[in-house]
Amino acid sequence: MDFEHDLEKIWAPWRSHDLIAEGYKKWDCLFCGLKESKDDEKNLILDRGETCFCVMNLFPYNNGHLMVAPYRHTSSFEELLPNELAEMSSMIQKEISILKKLYNPNGFNIGMNIGTAGGAGVAGHLHWHIVPRWSGDSNFMPVIGKTDVVSVSLSTSYKYLKEANEKYV
Repeated sequence: MDFEHDLEKIWAPWRSHDLIAEGYKKWDCLFCGLKESKDDEKNLILDRGETCFCVMNLFPYNNGHLMVAPYRHTSSFEELLPNELAEMSSMIQKEISILKKLYNPNGFNIGMNIGTAGGAGVAGHLHWHIVPRWSGDSNFMPVIGKTDVVSVSLSTSYKYLKEANEKYV
């Protein structure tokens, strides 16, 4: 995919949620379904470890918004096994390194929303968010316009992030 082609489209993910998410409704749990899926590109899965995997957020707050989730279905942080927590931490570290090289962000938001009251969109399955941030990216658009500006398409981002994951040492 080339950038000129991307510029011919207006990407409005807030309007496509019901259309795209419809395909994921067949799964009781989004992350368990992604774990079992065989088409990593279609499902935006960038990396698979022994206990966890990294996937691009289908509705990103910013370019390069990733999620790292354990394969094991759990909503309890304190129930994570030591090897799961260690591998998730290593994968987050790896993804931050890749995002720094590809996107040159000024900082990151890294965190986990636990439970519906804590803001979790998928409350039944823990997952970490990695959101690259740039100075000035919190301007009037998200505050007044209630619009996130994502300047690189998911397919273009996936291509570069997947290549970087495969070459990472």
